[in-house]
Amino acid sequence: MMKNDNPLSPHIQIYNWHISSLVSISHRITGIINTIIITLICFWVALLFLGNTNYDLIQKFFETYLGKFFIVGTIWSFSFQALCEIRHLFWDLGYGFEIKTSNITGLLAIFGSVVLTILILGKNIIL
Repeated sequence: MMKNDNPLSPHIQIYNWHISSLVSISHRITGIINTIIITLICFWVALLFLGNTNYDLIQKFFETYLGKFFIVGTIWSFSFQALCEIRHLFWDLGYGFEIKTSNITGLLAIFGSVVLTILILGKNIIL
């Protein structure tokens, strides 16, 4: 029997990334991040029961550059997640499985989330 030195499956050195795989992985990651963000927002609101001092400390955090980056990232994450969910809704209906269509909708989700973030923040995007 001859020994075959080829790998059984593609590995990171020879695998070419595609838009669909990038959007799929990003969709999963933003889903986890959004769950953590919603939990943090619930804790932040729960701090209102403990008084204004704790709430004011977190409010001051949002005035820093790191806090503003957190806000921009949160808005982008939620808008990207929403656009990917709309994409999956069409897939559930049986549309958009062609490679060209899948690539176009993936790019629409990526660039559309950036546009939605800019539209939502408006003038407040200036850090």
